[in-house]
Amino acid sequence: MTKITTHVLDTGTGRPAAGVAVRLEREGTGGPVVIGLGKTDADGRVNDWLPEGVEAGTYRLIFATGAWFAAAKRETLYPEVAILFRVEQGAAHYHVPLLLAPFGYTTYRGS
Repeated sequence: MTKITTHVLDTGTGRPAAGVAVRLEREGTGGPVVIGLGKTDADGRVNDWLPEGVEAGTYRLIFATGAWFAAAKRETLYPEVAILFRVEQGAAHYHVPLLLAPFGYTTYRGS
C-alpha cells in the first residue's frame, strides 16, 4: 500500500502553514469519496492519516486555504486549493507539498 503525505509552506512569510484543514478524497465510480481528514501540524505537515496506506487510483487533496487566511486576517484569492493526482501501483510514498501565497500557489511531487 502507498502512503500519502503533504506539507504546506506559506511562501509569503517563509514559514510552515500550521492549522490548514486538509481533506483527502479518492475518485470512486459515483464521484469522490472522503477517506481522510486532517490539519497541518506546527511544521505544516500531515503525516499521520491512513497509516495502512492507499491502493492505486486517483486522489485529491483539498486544502481549506480561505478559512486559514481568514483566521490570520489575510486576504486570498483562493477559498480552497484542490490537487488531483494519480497513485501508481507499487509506489511506496507520495509526498504532495503545497507552496502557498495569498494570490498564487504551486505543487509538485516531493520525496
